[in-house]
Amino acid sequence: MSDHSDEYPEGVVIRDKRRLDPVTGEPRHAAPEPPSEKEEQDIPKADALLLEERTRDLQRVQAEFANYRKRVERDRVALAESAVGGALVGLLPILDDIDRARAHGDLTGAFKAVADQLEAVLGKLGLAGFGEVGDPFDPSIHEAVMHDESSEVSEPTATTVLRRGYMHGDRLLRPAMVGVSDPAGEPEPAPSADEADQPSSDE
Repeated sequence: MSDHSDEYPEGVVIRDKRRLDPVTGEPRHAAPEPPSEKEEQDIPKADALLLEERTRDLQRVQAEFANYRKRVERDRVALAESAVGGALVGLLPILDDIDRARAHGDLTGAFKAVADQLEAVLGKLGLAGFGEVGDPFDPSIHEAVMHDESSEVSEPTATTVLRRGYMHGDRLLRPAMVGVSDPAGEPEPAPSADEADQPSSDE
């Protein structure tokens, strides 16, 4: 029997399209048709669109997670500051006692050393006192409990400090209690010599 390649001319391809296998009699499954040129072009486009969609999804998830972390950190800082501020408010009466002792000259010796150390620690925690004689009156941080007039001020001024105020960062813990002096009213000008010599209209 001659070789199979001798039966057909070179370059001729024979495809067996019979639906039943001639040897086993079993039905044959048709081989999938190769994709057309157009389908081959559409496949990379579909892959690119899917990749772009997945990239956008990933970027959105990353942005949401970054915003979540910022919000959690902001809430954590706010909670910590609120807790510290609450503790500092409880110490303000002690600072008032220290101020009174200092004003009366009683802040000396070991008491002074302890007071200085306490004030230094509270300062590191962000506590800042305010309220000095001569400060311009600011109703947002000052509580006015006395009012008078003075020719020595040109604007409402704290001329007496009854109790210092305190801030913790940007948060007002307690306003300063002050006495306020307002500028005295402008005095009426004295009459000139010519006006004094003129007779009154009633005469």
